[in-house]
Amino acid sequence: MSNEPILIVDDNPMNLKLERVLLEVEKYQVKTAKDAEETFQVLQHFRPRLILMDLQLPGMDGVELAQRLKADPQNRDIIILMVTSYALQGDEERVKKAGCDGYLHKPIDTQALPVMVAEYLRRSSKDGHNNNSTKVF
Repeated sequence: MSNEPILIVDDNPMNLKLERVLLEVEKYQVKTAKDAEETFQVLQHFRPRLILMDLQLPGMDGVELAQRLKADPQNRDIIILMVTSYALQGDEERVKKAGCDGYLHKPIDTQALPVMVAEYLRRSSKDGHNNNSTKVF
C-alpha cells in the first residue's frame, strides 16, 4: 500500500514530525496540517486516502473537523483515524458519531502505527468503502 496519500493533522510539532517520519519510511505520500483551517487548504490540492487527526486542535476540534469532512461528499470516503492523549469518558462515542473510522491513544506506538495504517487502507480497498469500524489502539 505504499505511495498512498496521507494527511496528518496535529498542532504539536513533535507529534507531526514523528508520525510523518514513521509513514514516510513506509513510502506513503504525507502532507501535514496544524489545524482545521490548514486542513481545508491542504485538501484543495491534495486528496488523502487517510487522515490521522488529533482530537485536541486549536479552534475547531478534531470531532467537529471530522464531522465537516464526512458531511462533504468529496471527503466522505477518506478514512479518518482520531488520535488523542487525553482520552476522556465518552470520547470514543463522540469520535464514532463524528464518522471516524478509528481511535488511537497517544503516545503513538511507533511499531504499531504503520501496521495499523496499512490495515485500514487494505480494509478500505478490499471493501471498496469505509466500514466505520472504530478500533482503539
